[in-house]
Amino acid sequence: MSKAELSIIDEVESAIRTGSTEKGMETARRVTDLFLSSAGSFNDEQIALFDDVLERLIGTIELRAIADMGARVALAEISAQLAPIAQAPPSVIRRLANNDEIRIAGPVLQESARLDDGELVKIASSKGEPHLLAVAGRWWLKEIVTDALLARRYPSVSRRLAANPGARVSGNGFAIIVGQSESDPELAVSVGVRLDLPSELRRQLLRSATDVVRTRLLSRAPPDLFEEIHSAIAAVTVGVEREMSGVRDFEGAKRAIGNLKATGQLNEATLLNFARQRRYEEAVAALAALSGSTVEVIRPLMQSLREDGLLVPCKAAQLSWETTTAVLESRFATGAMKPADLARAQGHYARMTPDNARRTLRFWQVRAS
Repeated sequence: MSKAELSIIDEVESAIRTGSTEKGMETARRVTDLFLSSAGSFNDEQIALFDDVLERLIGTIELRAIADMGARVALAEISAQLAPIAQAPPSVIRRLANNDEIRIAGPVLQESARLDDGELVKIASSKGEPHLLAVAGRWWLKEIVTDALLARRYPSVSRRLAANPGARVSGNGFAIIVGQSESDPELAVSVGVRLDLPSELRRQLLRSATDVVRTRLLSRAPPDLFEEIHSAIAAVTVGVEREMSGVRDFEGAKRAIGNLKATGQLNEATLLNFARQRRYEEAVAALAALSGSTVEVIRPLMQSLREDGLLVPCKAAQLSWETTTAVLESRFATGAMKPADLARAQGHYARMTPDNARRTLRFWQVRAS
């Protein structure tokens, strides 16, 4: 054990003995900063040491957090700092995730890779709406987790899951969402444009949808759903059910992009051309290749009504804003984004760094596999 590690332990013991909230918070911040400074280089034994040290400190701070705003702020800061770290101390993450204060639990619930499906299901089954909303915002969720979230029947959670392209939803889960969407136009549009919504449930949704909702669905439909939704609306309007359009050929697009890459012809200009022509499959496959990702990760981002997720692979590929705009607008069969939406997206894009985007993309790749 190094001198630095021994010094940390001595300082923790002193902080716990004195019972001072201020001393405990100061020590917790110092230990967290020390961990963050070299998190990627620590081995399992060293991470376990930090886990034990921080959990003891946090336990001490939690006893005072009910009546002490400073203690709550300190815990929230630690949660936000540790949430994006893949090697974060696991026991500490679980403790923070189970805190009843959403400002403390929220960051790790929404982002930490240390929380497994079992822990997420437990939280979804026992905590309140704010905690469930945080879990529903995670980019990648398995059906076992979304089933637990939807079982609580919070409309706000259903809306967040429907708008989250990385949330896998079971048939039973989609049935709950579609049932709720009968009285929720926003939810109806979000779930109606999901490619993984079973066709029979899409027809059920469209049968009960108002004309306004049907029009919005057509205007926001991605190219690989436009014909299906258009056909379904026509069918339910005349009271006739019929087969939906075929599935798009991403395998062909992947082969075509692979050939362009092999011959040195795949570049940003190629992607810009595909996006402007609304050649959806080729644009998805080209963006996946240029960003070092896969079609399986990019495709749900393209389906989402949210722009922030799709900005990540664009920044990872270091695309110009012109090309990024074309990619964002290629999500829709017709029309362009509103200027205000584009301006907001451009601000997010400018603040994002390629390194952070690539790290996020790698995390999504692992979670999607």
